[in-house]
Amino acid sequence: LIELMIVIAIIGILAAIAIPNFISYRNKAYCSRAESDATAIQAAIASYFSEPNNITVSKTSLDNSNDRPALNPNNTYALSTVGGHPTYKIVVTDGSQRCPRSQTAHEYVTYFGTSAASGWRP
Repeated sequence: LIELMIVIAIIGILAAIAIPNFISYRNKAYCSRAESDATAIQAAIASYFSEPNNITVSKTSLDNSNDRPALNPNNTYALSTVGGHPTYKIVVTDGSQRCPRSQTAHEYVTYFGTSAASGWRP
């Protein structure tokens, strides 16, 4: 009976250590997914601008283009312009609310137009 109590105590101690670490790793994975989605959107914007006559981009135009990346459906996405040359701020919010880093991933991408007919370059 004493051996059984010792085994149960050891299992309890191991569980008390392992469960918080597992939760921490899982939450970091949610953050990594949001960051990876932001990078995928940045790549989609670059691909969109590589086509001639695509001189502006919006969330709607990306959603309707062939360049749309496969993204996590639980996350929310925002695409906004920031003054000067077309600089796009990509904000991905973790929909699971489990990302401990302020719930968002940010990417900025700036494009300098060469001409409307020949496309854009990052």
